[in-house]
Amino acid sequence: MTTPLKVGMISLGCNKNRVDSETALGLLADHGYTFTGDPADADILMVNTCGFIESAKEESIDTIFEMAQYKQTGKCKLLVVTGCLAQRYEDVLKQEIPEIDLLMGVNQYKELPAAIERALKGEKRSYCADDNSYYAHDRVLTTPFYTAYTRIGEGCSNRCTFCAIPLIRGAYRSRPEADVLAEIEQLAKQGVREHILVAQDTTRFGTENGGHTTLPELMKKAAAIDGVDWLRVLYCYPDETDDRLLDVIANTPNICKYLDLPIQHVNDVVLRRMHRRGNKADILRCIKGARERGLTLRTSIIVGFPGETEEQFQELLDVLDEAEFDRLGAFTYSPEEDTPAARMPDQIPEEVKQERLDRLMTMQSAISLRRNQARVGTIEKVLVTDVGEDGFILGRSHREAPETDGEIVIGHHPTQGRALATLGESKDSLSLVGLPPDLRPAIGTFVNVKITQADTYDLMGEML
Repeated sequence: MTTPLKVGMISLGCNKNRVDSETALGLLADHGYTFTGDPADADILMVNTCGFIESAKEESIDTIFEMAQYKQTGKCKLLVVTGCLAQRYEDVLKQEIPEIDLLMGVNQYKELPAAIERALKGEKRSYCADDNSYYAHDRVLTTPFYTAYTRIGEGCSNRCTFCAIPLIRGAYRSRPEADVLAEIEQLAKQGVREHILVAQDTTRFGTENGGHTTLPELMKKAAAIDGVDWLRVLYCYPDETDDRLLDVIANTPNICKYLDLPIQHVNDVVLRRMHRRGNKADILRCIKGARERGLTLRTSIIVGFPGETEEQFQELLDVLDEAEFDRLGAFTYSPEEDTPAARMPDQIPEEVKQERLDRLMTMQSAISLRRNQARVGTIEKVLVTDVGEDGFILGRSHREAPETDGEIVIGHHPTQGRALATLGESKDSLSLVGLPPDLRPAIGTFVNVKITQADTYDLMGEML
């Protein structure tokens, strides 16, 4: 009997890319492959790359070279490179990295098992022709068992002048609603409790025929599925985030009261140069509507976009200061190859971009601290994500999305002291003690927690 080949997967980039990786693993599992987390033990190494910004491209290239070394030092027979970098730079990768045995873009995973079989026989090929379809398959989850992402669309039609995603993944197309709901139902049966809807722009869902988004209707149906304890949506654009969507989020008990609204800027001139849908008025309307409904707000900002003046940047600061986003990620503008913004005049010097970023993040740190401190004394439902040997628990409430936001450290019996945000640090410095073994909840369960302390990113509380 032939021993199944072991596959090692390295998935880089965003959670949409993670879904692609999980789809690939699901396909390979159906064809008899097994998996390993040790690259030295893998017969086949796969790197699912990111090509979004320069730093992500560099990380992808470094990882490819690192994995290529296992052809000499490990068991690796085949090096497979997939994803955004493969899609965008197919010819360059073939020429510059001969160690790659198989190249596959972002929408060809149905070809993967047969392509690997051919590559194992010595046939070097690339599969990077995109037919603009959407391919789905049962996945092998790489998230903790209680959380999973569900992609509701592929590609992007927004054509922001700074972004290469449409060049890589093509125009936006919604996934069929029935497929989305069937996947969520299957994941819930597997024990997934937190379901997160993602796409390049989730509010584009259902708009292909020119109508308004049908994301609110999709979320209501998804939330009604048995076993969906939490439903969360990310990447909502201001122009399609209307009262219907805000009301569904606010009024459906098991939908997280959390709005991820990547605005990038607020000045109308900058927004037009970015080719962003909507304007400052749309952004302010969304913020007002979310605050009136008690939603946690997250956003992302680009600092130093070409032509951004000091006055325009100050306008951004003023709006952010007043809006008080609970969570905010900010980045300096990075010119990306073949994008319109890279060819724009008035590129901002790096030192100016960095100085503006520092000012913004200093302001946001104070805002984040205030927003967290306002939660002290509240009682929140928390999903347990880790249990330390000393009895301290890590978890998240509906106000914290995985991987991007802070955490809640959970203990018992409050004393005086300063809260720390990670497991494993000296409990002498903590204001709570760890829970005894008989009181420690299982990972993936929910507990009620009274928030007792807060810092800029994390909180601490007592399990009730």
